[in-house]
Amino acid sequence: MASHTQGIQQLLAAEKRAAEKVSDAKKRKARRLKQAKEEAQEEIEKYRQEREKQFKEFEAKHMGSREDVASRIEADTKAKIDEMTKQVNAHKEHVISKVLELLYDIKPELHKNFKAIK
Repeated sequence: MASHTQGIQQLLAAEKRAAEKVSDAKKRKARRLKQAKEEAQEEIEKYRQEREKQFKEFEAKHMGSREDVASRIEADTKAKIDEMTKQVNAHKEHVISKVLELLYDIKPELHKNFKAIK
């Protein structure tokens, strides 16, 4: 009988050690997964920074800096506004005289729908 209870005690102890080993293995696996995830995030961030740097270089090479683009747009806009102002000043008198001519050239006539009452 003593050997029987001693066998049961050994089985329970072995089961406890096995459960501890399984628990330790799960913890190690969780740590490894967390570490792998962190390493992957670091790699992703490095890759993103590298691609961002390449894009900035490409943008600077092909389009110039944003300040250059803005200054070119501003210069183009100023040139167009100056040209429009010049055109307005050149044709202003002619347009005003045409408008006044049309205003003063009034020819009174009856409306086509007017019916005289007899």
